[in-house]
Amino acid sequence: MNRRQFLIAAASAAVAMPGLSFSGRLFAAAATAPRFLLVFLRGGYDCNNLLVPYASDFYYESRPTLAIARPDAGNPDSAIALDAHWGLNPVLRDSLYPLWQRRQLAFVPFAGTDDLSRSHFETQNNIESGEPTTQRDHFRSGFMARLAGQLGAVPAIAFTRALPLSFQGAGRDIPNIALKAAPRASFNARQSAILSGMYRGTGLAAAAADGLALPGTVSRELHDEMVKAGGGAPGAGHFAAQTRRIATLMRDSYRLGFVDVSGWDTHVSQGSVSGGLADNLRHLGEGLAAYAETLGDEWNNTTVVVLSEFGRTFRENGDKGTDHGHGTVHWVLGGKVNGGRIAGEQVVVNASSLLQNRDYPVLNNYRDVLGGVFRHVWGLSRGQLQAVFPQARANELHLV
Repeated sequence: MNRRQFLIAAASAAVAMPGLSFSGRLFAAAATAPRFLLVFLRGGYDCNNLLVPYASDFYYESRPTLAIARPDAGNPDSAIALDAHWGLNPVLRDSLYPLWQRRQLAFVPFAGTDDLSRSHFETQNNIESGEPTTQRDHFRSGFMARLAGQLGAVPAIAFTRALPLSFQGAGRDIPNIALKAAPRASFNARQSAILSGMYRGTGLAAAAADGLALPGTVSRELHDEMVKAGGGAPGAGHFAAQTRRIATLMRDSYRLGFVDVSGWDTHVSQGSVSGGLADNLRHLGEGLAAYAETLGDEWNNTTVVVLSEFGRTFRENGDKGTDHGHGTVHWVLGGKVNGGRIAGEQVVVNASSLLQNRDYPVLNNYRDVLGGVFRHVWGLSRGQLQAVFPQARANELHLV
């Protein structure tokens, strides 16, 4: 067994048996050392139904079926007012909203990359590389790997099936552990024939046949794209089930972490306070709240950033969903985060402020935002930040 296999096996044991701590044997890391976890939402989540621009009439004109109601104390399905302009999806009332009230959660709208391809794969790679536009076809390393290099012996881990681009090129072994993938309920041809036979000769025969044939009638191109956009990452429901184990490893043994979550490509029947997006947000919020709780006092030494490759179109489409967009909303969480506020450069949400009459513009580049976070978390010098994000300028949003 080589070193990499040993690290993976040892970490897997800790995940399976959280009571077994090996921090003192594998890594001599101080309990109070800063921790950072990057949560990557693969598929491009719809930020407009997370952070609701409820002061905008244009929002309600653009989303006749998807818009979340303006804050209303008598309506539990209305947005939770965060300030005079922005509200929170009510499915996060019991998970993320308490963190907001404790000022441990901030949002950065109009955030993202300068990549305008609106391609899942190209934009994901560009973000994970962290390189300037002129170098992004190289992909020799990822920004988390370069950060690990600047921090020296700080232990890092990816909670992924394969080592993500973010952590490639570190010059040392970084373990990765796959979270359990979601089981899929489906019927094979034999099972479908049996079920069809059960309804043969009844008034339900046609409906049963249509139901069993439905998966084959869905657009294959759309289905394939939505699956590929997730990059093999588990869905939000499984993220929620695994975060306590992730927190145990991050608390006891690791200081840099990466995890990705799929299921955010909502072209069809997206929903608002119910449906696929709402379910994903609910699970994600529950997982992050559990992560904070499990860390205990070490939550005060922890920063979590949640981002996605891009946002969605501001207007809903004809299938009651949203399509690939540009600007999105980043989340920053942690016990010492300067939260309870909407940070960064912003514009009024109306038709004239949309990029290409389609989606949010990017006013807060992710490399600059993360650079500012890294500077304050680890006290990195300008030279060190340039090594992590070449040609970037750390954005002093005072998030931590």
